[in-house]
Amino acid sequence: MLKNTTIFTISILASAIALSACQPKQTEPKEGQTAASEAVQAEVLKLAGDSEKLTLDLPECDGNSCPEISIERLSSNQAFIDDIIDQQILKQLDHILDISPKLAKENQQTTTAENLKASKAQDQAAEQAASVAVETPKQKLEQQVAPYLVNFLSLDKELKALSANHQISLMIKPKILNADLPLATVVLNSSSYLGGAHGSSSQRYYNFDLEKKKQVELNDILAPNQKAALEKKAHEVFKAWVIDSKLANSVDEYEQAWRFTLSDNFYLSSQGLILQYGEYEIGPYVVGLPRLTIPYDQLQTVLKKQYLPQVEAPASTPVANKAKS
Repeated sequence: MLKNTTIFTISILASAIALSACQPKQTEPKEGQTAASEAVQAEVLKLAGDSEKLTLDLPECDGNSCPEISIERLSSNQAFIDDIIDQQILKQLDHILDISPKLAKENQQTTTAENLKASKAQDQAAEQAASVAVETPKQKLEQQVAPYLVNFLSLDKELKALSANHQISLMIKPKILNADLPLATVVLNSSSYLGGAHGSSSQRYYNFDLEKKKQVELNDILAPNQKAALEKKAHEVFKAWVIDSKLANSVDEYEQAWRFTLSDNFYLSSQGLILQYGEYEIGPYVVGLPRLTIPYDQLQTVLKKQYLPQVEAPASTPVANKAKS
């Protein structure tokens, strides 16, 4: 009886060992797998992409006075940024093509008449296109830009009717400046000439926190209650710019015509905080698009720590033994 009990016990133990051997082992992720996962995460938190040119329907034209228009949008791995930049492109167009109410009314009447003629065909084509393909962000922006293109071409006709041999032009193009930490930055450049004495240009920066997927404004990067301190430091840089550029004999004289203001158009460069200004903001047309650079060593208590360059601590050096007397 004892022998049978012993054999039974051994059988149970053998079965348990066999079942244990069949179970998958719980292993820790390998070092290479962890590194690869971190690399993928880092890639997601990096702005990558390029600009793509919109397809705009321009009439055939020969000669040196043909209107020129080029509008590009950002196509990146961060869809929320692309969408924000698309909206800013439309705002730029709205600002640049601020034409007279009379011309706007004429454009509307002309466009309405043309649209009525082709409405049925367009509706049919739209239904067919909708059933075949999904509208891309580029196609959507092209549709939104179309009314501005009508205004642009109508302005060209009006100028030529006045016998003005002008070549009007308009360009808008985004570009990635900073791709990752502490902020991803896109600059939106625009230039235009719509007749008159000279053209116009602008340079606007848009900064983004890729982890939180949100746009970051100037106030967001400042330490608490430090905006007045930033304004004071920026004003000092402004004064130096006035004197170095020989814009006036004194800053007080210059500020009688062009008073200093703190711009909210900024980006974090390798040299420091850049404050960008537009035409006529702090100076006449001749100064173009002024920018003031405030070095980071002056901003240690003004900016939040995460927006200051990371400075590596110096390596400790061994203390030499004193020589025995």
